[in-house]
Amino acid sequence: MPSTDFGAVDRRLRDILEPYRSRLVATKEGPDGLTLEIAGLEGKPWGYVAGTRLGKSYVSLYLMPVYAFPDLDETISPALRRRKQGKSCFNFTTVDEPLFAELATLLAAGFERYLALAAEVATTRS
Repeated sequence: MPSTDFGAVDRRLRDILEPYRSRLVATKEGPDGLTLEIAGLEGKPWGYVAGTRLGKSYVSLYLMPVYAFPDLDETISPALRRRKQGKSCFNFTTVDEPLFAELATLLAAGFERYLALAAEVATTRS
């Protein structure tokens, strides 16, 4: 059985988020995880884009584009679906490169669409 290194899992999940950091704001960044939100929409439910969280039993990656767009959710492989908790959370105890590559693809497919949706929601709720 492989050893559990949650720090390595968190670092690898943060690597998936790294290409998007320049367009988002890190509202939380520390040993417990990372939260990325849309600038100007920090603290708003529609401003949250993605994040990691280290728990006692696993490391979680939250991807709001998966929650917002059912067509993305429908593309999730059975192996990744087994890691899914709720509507946008994926839990890992070890680094799993094939599943992490799939997560990166999901984020890439939904990122721009999610920013547009969040901007639209922010405009209607202002």
